[in-house]
Amino acid sequence: MRKIILFMSVSLDGFVEGPDREIDWHRVDDDLHTHFNEELRTMGGFLDGRVTYELMAEFWPTADADPSISGPMAEFAGIWRDMPKYVFSRTLKRADWNTTIVREVDAEEIAALKSRPGGDLALGGADLTAEFMRQDLVDEYRIYVHPVLIGRGRPLFRDADRLVDLRLAGTRTFGNGVVLLRYLRAGDDPAQ
Repeated sequence: MRKIILFMSVSLDGFVEGPDREIDWHRVDDDLHTHFNEELRTMGGFLDGRVTYELMAEFWPTADADPSISGPMAEFAGIWRDMPKYVFSRTLKRADWNTTIVREVDAEEIAALKSRPGGDLALGGADLTAEFMRQDLVDEYRIYVHPVLIGRGRPLFRDADRLVDLRLAGTRTFGNGVVLLRYLRAGDDPAQ
């Protein structure tokens, strides 16, 4: 069965974006972007909230047409366009680029999606993550900690209503100072 894997970049102080939704503090260089591409190209789909989807759809569909875009970024444009996307939104009317709009996070529908063949599912977006966590639907956490303190903004993990016990499954340090922390739920088999 496919897993739902949270992929998220955070500042050292735990924020996913600044107070005005800025993410310009991300330290993504070609090495880190190449890693993202390697990880994400194996996925079976992206699960995003409306805000994340709109941010991605604003840039990635044609990013590889810009001659100033680096190789790994141009490569990701193709990965993003081709990947099935599920955007969770009650208000979005239309979505392009191989995207399905899903109105609610329903555990039974998510279980059906996980049972389909294909790669794991990449989860993104702080609000959507909170709802997936509330329903105990996140199988793995891949948190990319960027070496910057931004002081305020939107935290990744907000008001949890229960303890989530995790087990460290691996780390990786990149040359730009970003550290990947990979966690599984404490009871899960690392071989799966």
